[in-house]
Amino acid sequence: MECMGRPIGVCSWSLRLEINEVTEALNKIGIDYLHLGLRWILEGSCQDSISLIKKQPWKISATMIDFPQEDYSTLDSIKLTGGIVPDESWDKNRQLFFEAVKLTKALGVNYLSMHAGFIDETHKEYAEKFHNRIRILADAAASENIILLLETGQETAAHLRKFLEEMNNPAIGVNFDPANMILYDMGDPIEAVNILSPWIKHIHIKDAVRTVNPGTWGQEVVWGHGQAQSDKFLHTLEKINYQGVLAIEREAGDNRLEEIQLAAQRLSGFKG
Repeated sequence: MECMGRPIGVCSWSLRLEINEVTEALNKIGIDYLHLGLRWILEGSCQDSISLIKKQPWKISATMIDFPQEDYSTLDSIKLTGGIVPDESWDKNRQLFFEAVKLTKALGVNYLSMHAGFIDETHKEYAEKFHNRIRILADAAASENIILLLETGQETAAHLRKFLEEMNNPAIGVNFDPANMILYDMGDPIEAVNILSPWIKHIHIKDAVRTVNPGTWGQEVVWGHGQAQSDKFLHTLEKINYQGVLAIEREAGDNRLEEIQLAAQRLSGFKG
């Protein structure tokens, strides 16, 4: 299944299924690309996970690593606990990322995504620490010909672009999520695509409604029902000549498979 000639995929964590159940779900939806979360594999006891994944008929568009200490209950909690920011978790998270790089390489995948945490350059010590940690992770990825993809949303597009320009590292790219720009209340996703276009390597298809109470989360909704401006968003991807996978992400609701299938149908039916 495709949208404007771009492959449609889905995020593995949105499906909430075991690997041996994923193939059936993808067949039902009609897609064959997966953005594969890795932490359950790295922390699991299944010794045959890699060989099991390699036997599956679907393709992996990117891998993803998240971190055990992350608390998404509020915007304040994720700012304190997100990504590579907490000092007390850095050693463990760095090693977890290194293992994720090795696994991504073993699976033959070129992109590894993560939420790095909030980029805050108003405090010099924090900014230097953040830059150094991202550089360490990007260098580890580059050593295996993998590009580290930073997830959007936790800062404005202009702020993220400034950071990317400062890093000036070809091993760092962007996984663009339009809903995250809305959920974190960090700007217009259409404008953000244009600002970040040189770095965008992978896309999440997710929609949301902005909060009416500043400092609190927005609300995720089904693709096409929110403020991501779905048709305009897809037109904008066409204008920047994005050629990668469109990976549907659904992290809310109790009817995820049906809503993911609906998103896939809407994408495949988009005429441009």
